[in-house]
Amino acid sequence: MRPKILSTLPGYTRAAFRADVLAGITVAMVALPLSLAIAIASGADPGAGIVTAVVAGFLISAFGGSRVQIGGPTGAFIVVVYGVIAAHGYDGLVLATLMAGVILLIAGLSRAGALVRWIPEPVIHGFTIGIAVIIGTSQIKDALGLQTAALPADFLHKIAVMWGARATVSWAALAVTGATVVLIVLFRRAAPKWPGLIVAVALTSGAAAVLNLPVDTIGGRFGALPDHLPMPHLPEVTLERLKDLLPSALVIAFLAGIESLLSAMVADRMIGGHHRPNAEILAQGVANVGSALFGGLPATGAIARTATNVRAGGRTPVAGMVHAVTILAVMMLAAPLAGMLAMPALAGVLILTAWNMAEPQHWRGHLGLPRADLAVLALTLVLTVVADLTVAIGVGTACGLALRLRRRNVPPADWTPPDR
Repeated sequence: MRPKILSTLPGYTRAAFRADVLAGITVAMVALPLSLAIAIASGADPGAGIVTAVVAGFLISAFGGSRVQIGGPTGAFIVVVYGVIAAHGYDGLVLATLMAGVILLIAGLSRAGALVRWIPEPVIHGFTIGIAVIIGTSQIKDALGLQTAALPADFLHKIAVMWGARATVSWAALAVTGATVVLIVLFRRAAPKWPGLIVAVALTSGAAAVLNLPVDTIGGRFGALPDHLPMPHLPEVTLERLKDLLPSALVIAFLAGIESLLSAMVADRMIGGHHRPNAEILAQGVANVGSALFGGLPATGAIARTATNVRAGGRTPVAGMVHAVTILAVMMLAAPLAGMLAMPALAGVLILTAWNMAEPQHWRGHLGLPRADLAVLALTLVLTVVADLTVAIGVGTACGLALRLRRRNVPPADWTPPDR
């Protein structure tokens, strides 16, 4: 459970530091608009996304078990965060995040990191695609500039509300969204080492401002962004609130653990390394406790940002720490400029994030799965979208483990019915 940074600092060279600094700055330029967009899509203040990227991002790198893991708010949390805020308010989310951090600390100390291999793969694919569907549809309002009241949390009701507002489509908003998506894709293909995401959002937001297009901005909708970290504080803690928020805290802890370990495994393949799963789980616990104390969102290892870090040349946890410090510097020096980013541009970022999260390149492979596995994937996906993430994960995992036992030809138990 020893943090990876303790293994990488001996023999650390100036050249390695220079490479980590450049990689950290590059990742920060990708993480900044993503953190803002994820916070807004979650129903939180955009400043909460920046606070999470700074605090949790630094702690995940400092205490984690991966050399190159980059942490912060991720799209996987949008669904559960939106629901918790709608039901319990933002203070309730902060308490649920704090509880999730404690759960992860206990899991790490119990050496539960290796248990991720028991989660059925169709369940992971099912709820990931389901979350991607929810994220994508949640951005339709800003992508099209629809004039509606606050959208309901329920998926089907949300679709109905947006369909009812279809006559208010803004072609200016649609143009900004489309241009942002096209520019991001072009930058990724033509200059993959560039921070194309922030450049694309800045270009389209700047064009909207110069042309005086009638589109919302972060500052126009939410006011000024914070230019400093808040003082740490504890949310209101009562036994009743702990009981009400426990299911949400368990889901947050589950998602943080699963996504961080999956991200660490992807990073291992990219750099030929080996992460320490229990140290990684402990780091997620520390990061979520820290984020909650500063009023931030749930956090975990982010696969896309971690891959960006590796491609940019980051090879030690120092890159992740530099990424967090860079975002803090931008927060302190350029908060007014960030407030000018256009909401349709951020919607384009999240729509593309949702598409990549769904991994369409693997859909044909999913269709080739055994019929029972495909049914578990579809069931988890549908329950994630139309019911509840807690139900989807619980039902999907139970069905997946039952299938695994059946395939092992476990003999039936020898038992007799008890007398009633």
